[in-house]
Amino acid sequence: MTNAHAIAAREHKQTEALSLGIDDAFIATLVQNFYTRIRSDAELGPIFDDRIKDWPSHLERMNTFWRSILFKSGEFSGNPMMKHVAIPRIAKPDFSRWLKLFGETLDEMGAVSAARNLIFKRAEMIAESLLLGICIHRDGISHPQKMKG
Repeated sequence: MTNAHAIAAREHKQTEALSLGIDDAFIATLVQNFYTRIRSDAELGPIFDDRIKDWPSHLERMNTFWRSILFKSGEFSGNPMMKHVAIPRIAKPDFSRWLKLFGETLDEMGAVSAARNLIFKRAEMIAESLLLGICIHRDGISHPQKMKG
């Protein structure tokens, strides 16, 4: 991909997101509301609390992550896969719960349908990718089940 093509793709993603009302403030609110929901969840809260000691820093990192995903900003660096592979008890039901809470957060925010669909589709792809990676890298399963299976 040429630099000009990468810039054009980034601008297209940003324009698409902005046209749906997805801007930096929307992402910051989404991240804040979602992780508030996660932290109070009986199933997922303990998993996150075992790993995250500096919540303000984590939330800012998640803002950066979601801006990279939704705007193709390229500002996020890190290895989310290895962070998740290192969690011994995380499994498909946890990712299903994560997606449910994510969808509830989007619904609560009143995102327009197209924005909700765009963001939720990306969340599903992320959950699927992480689950497959965990099954392969941590569990050694060569043919893992998909999220919707």
